Amino acid sequence: MSISKSANQKFDRERFVSDCVDAHRASGMTAVREVLKSAVSDHSAVCNSLGEPAQAGMDIMYSAPDFTIFAAHWTPQMNLLPHDHMMEALIGIYTGREDNIMWRRGEDGIHAREANCLFAGDVASLPSDAIHSVTNPLLKFTGGIHIYDGDFFAAERHQWDPETLTEEPSDGVKIRGIFARENERYFNTATA
Repeated sequence: MSISKSANQKFDRERFVSDCVDAHRASGMTAVREVLKSAVSDHSAVCNSLGEPAQAGMDIMYSAPDFTIFAAHWTPQMNLLPHDHMMEALIGIYTGREDNIMWRRGEDGIHAREANCLFAGDVASLPSDAIHSVTNPLLKFTGGIHIYDGDFFAAERHQWDPETLTEEPSDGVKIRGIFARENERYFNTATA
């Protein structure tokens, strides 16, 4: 079944969102994962439709109290500190690469437990208790479709200082600040 693509194999953003919402309502995140997997299997079509990322940020595709979809863009060599989402998440890469360090809570804080690399066309599932940090190791932008089983923008989340691993609250304002600093770093470096 070719989901979210027309007969000429172009990625259709509105159809993709509709397919995800319908799958979520009918069968939950397992069904949504199949829609995302089908879409990013032709990652070039997704990238052609959404465009090559040109700055760090989020292109919000759908946001509701029970479900969120956006395209996240990482600047070249961007690092995102350890954080949680407090809800199940799916990540489908359509351009570039995303390296993840997965962390686990222990009695004395968080500890790295494994790492994985997501390339264009790959899909990852994160459980609601996942903690991860993200790196784009490439000298080009990375773009991925991120889907959350809840309201990503209203959820109370946590982040950890990258040096001390001290836990602190996180929210949309802090996340937007990280993206703004990364854009400033990238554009200052690119023009230097």
